[in-house]
Amino acid sequence: MAPFRVILLPGSVLPGDLAYGSLVAALGSVTDAHVKELEVYATPEAPPDYTLDLEVAGVLRAADERGWERFHLVGYSGGGAAALAFAARNPERLASLAVLEPAWAGRWDLSPAEQAFWRESDRLETFPPDQFMRTFMRLAVKPGVELPPPPQADPPPWMAKRPGGIRAFMKTFKTYELDRAALAGFDRPVYFALGGLSNPDQYGEIATRLSQVFPDFELEVFDERHHFDPPHRIEPERLADSLRALWRRADR
Repeated sequence: MAPFRVILLPGSVLPGDLAYGSLVAALGSVTDAHVKELEVYATPEAPPDYTLDLEVAGVLRAADERGWERFHLVGYSGGGAAALAFAARNPERLASLAVLEPAWAGRWDLSPAEQAFWRESDRLETFPPDQFMRTFMRLAVKPGVELPPPPQADPPPWMAKRPGGIRAFMKTFKTYELDRAALAGFDRPVYFALGGLSNPDQYGEIATRLSQVFPDFELEVFDERHHFDPPHRIEPERLADSLRALWRRADR
């Protein structure tokens, strides 16, 4: 059997190799995996006109370079939002879609709790860089969840780009038109991984909304995980089993 062809999009904080190294190893030789870095970090600063369409174009380019007419797509956080945009724009290219706590999923049917979350997120725009990242992380988890401690050593060079990249994502989320009807017409299997300790007003609400849109939707909850302690890094074997099951079902 030919290996599963899959493109993996990381989130807006860790580079792809750090985010997905354990998962790629767990997936093993049955998978031809390409970890694709986000386009928002391809230049020294985020493009001023950045939208999710830049990520969509990057995924298309990566697939075409490999001669992949159809492939499986996995996206986490900001990469999950980009994966949803890709599914809406180019559904014919996907064999399946897996989103791991996408940071955003359109602006339709927002619950009062999700609307309140986005109002709170808007306050981040006024924060200096030293407060921005910690507050951004705190918003992503349930109250009382212990976050990873700040690094003791000097931050790696790539970290300097992260506040700007996150701000670019938040800006495009306010105006980008994610086509609900196109997602509702997506007839391939969709998998959603949700951390039980993540902020339910963001990721839980997104899961609920997408379950009402995609015709073939599967939710898996990782009770002990949260957005900055995610299954692809902490429980890669379990997630790999779930993804392989998704891909086998899609290929049938």
